[in-house]
Amino acid sequence: MFLCAGDSEQFSFAQPIGVGMVNSAMHLTRLVTMQAPEFLLFVGTAGSYGKHEIFDIIESKTAANVEQGLLTGTAYTPLQNVISATEDVSRETIVNSSNYITTDEELSRKYLEKRLELENMEFFSVLAVAKEFGIPAGGVFCVTNHCSETAHEDFLRNRQEAMKRLEKYLKEKGVI
Repeated sequence: MFLCAGDSEQFSFAQPIGVGMVNSAMHLTRLVTMQAPEFLLFVGTAGSYGKHEIFDIIESKTAANVEQGLLTGTAYTPLQNVISATEDVSRETIVNSSNYITTDEELSRKYLEKRLELENMEFFSVLAVAKEFGIPAGGVFCVTNHCSETAHEDFLRNRQEAMKRLEKYLKEKGVI
């Protein structure tokens, strides 16, 4: 089953599940209880903390939910904040999920220090639901912006092209 966030980021071949961690978790849970898929593939855009360039396409099976308070030492979590659908996490690009978009380049560097490379609002929820239901899952992302002061404007300017490139990439790989 192909998944996407929805709203301004929809694909004809993917089921929209909602923007952000809460909406995506609720809608995806509903979907998988109605029809149990063999595999979940989330397709979407992402912001780069600095390692990846605009329009790079990255595949991942590992997501984190690291909030900025953890980076600044002003918060902690007793919860597991990294989920992986693969055994070999050492080679994985870790996609961080939050309901907030990073606009501070210094914080972006701190995410990189923790091996977090991309930012996508839904992916952690997708992997959490997949794990709960025992469904293999992964994600394919196209970078639209760097996590900086201009993150939102860059996302808006690059979103349509990124979506075209994602679809082309999936067609070339024979996935769709």
